[in-house]
Amino acid sequence: MAWTLSRAMQVFNLPMAELVYQAQTAHRLNFPANVIQVSTLLSVKTGSCPENCSYCPQSARYKTGLKKEPVMKLDDVIKAAKAAKAAGSTRFCMGAAWRGPTDRNIATISEMVREVKNLGLETCATLGLLKDEKQARTLKEAGLDFYNHNIDTSPEYYKQIITTRTFEDRIKTLEHVRNADLKVCCGGILGMGETNEDRIKMLITLVNLPSPPESIPINKLIRIPGTPLENAEEVDPIDFIRTIALTRIMMPSSYVRLSAGRENMSQEMQTLCFLVGANSIFYGEKLLTASNYAPEKDDILFKKLGYQKQKLEELQTNIHIQAKIAI
Repeated sequence: MAWTLSRAMQVFNLPMAELVYQAQTAHRLNFPANVIQVSTLLSVKTGSCPENCSYCPQSARYKTGLKKEPVMKLDDVIKAAKAAKAAGSTRFCMGAAWRGPTDRNIATISEMVREVKNLGLETCATLGLLKDEKQARTLKEAGLDFYNHNIDTSPEYYKQIITTRTFEDRIKTLEHVRNADLKVCCGGILGMGETNEDRIKMLITLVNLPSPPESIPINKLIRIPGTPLENAEEVDPIDFIRTIALTRIMMPSSYVRLSAGRENMSQEMQTLCFLVGANSIFYGEKLLTASNYAPEKDDILFKKLGYQKQKLEELQTNIHIQAKIAI
């Protein structure tokens, strides 16, 4: 049965016990119940982005006090990737603040990807708009596994957040990524003034792509001073949890990442997000330029909940399980 707005709204508004049950059922059919995939995100080029994304401190249009930094040296990226692997991450994500990479930028990032891949880690990059499929294929040939490009919100609300690139621009980049046989990492941000209907429409867009994203980050807005959204109203925690649950139910075989904003979430809120199907996090002190939930706090919470970090060999096992389910 296709996912329509009315069907998704009905699930979103289920009594909480029923919503949790459906989300847990979908999760357990596709993933180990008590295992969390851990990723690390590194900003390999920081600041001076020409875009006007209202939530982003890296935009050159806003005065956020962010220090601009050039592209990192390869040795420094390798050092960070080794540290991430030692801490239990299975995926290493590299982000660069560009509107979109040039072919020369792609060559530089490809070198980073090759070296990180040689460490035995999954690789991910978020570099902005890709101008064509050739750029995506170059990254694929270098060993890239995932390309992240979020749609952020619903098609209708998008212009309230960004005007320097269109919603269609983002969809086109996702087409280049998928046509190059890369895995898609794509989600959005909650707490930008959007409604629950906008959040649901965002998920409907994702589920109705030619193939749903293999990885779906759900971010809670970090209200950065100096950005247009610095005074945005906090998203209601229950609505956030319901959105995580709906994501799991609509796209049961995708990893659902509890992404940015965890620093301002209670242990109880994070626990409920895990309970309704979130099974991936970013691990480390920083997410690109923003603070993240402290690693030692994650370790304490995982111990309390009886959760384990997913190992690389378990990741491969789960891929085989999902392939059998798809057949």
